[in-house]
Amino acid sequence: MREHRYRITLEHLATASEGQALHAPLTFEAGNHDDLFSIVSRLRGKGQFDSDTSAQLALGLKLFGEVILKNRKHPLFEDIQPAFRDFIMKLKSQGKAAAAEDGPAAG
Repeated sequence: MREHRYRITLEHLATASEGQALHAPLTFEAGNHDDLFSIVSRLRGKGQFDSDTSAQLALGLKLFGEVILKNRKHPLFEDIQPAFRDFIMKLKSQGKAAAAEDGPAAG
């Protein structure tokens, strides 16, 4: 399957408690069948969450979803697949419902 390729970098900016050491950055590569930048942009544009929360939600779901997709026969993901699919559909439909409620811009 052709896919987009990404390098994900996680930087530890602050600790929860004083005196704890910062972790070195964690970097890994991941593939995804979707354009993650486009997904983040769309979710940010819906205005359901602030910009950072939208990015966290989009990336978390897409990275997890791709793991589920690539390992769909693994018993670990059996129970979560239907609920995950339902959640994604609900997320997508809420964005459409919000856009429909807003209607055309007043002139």
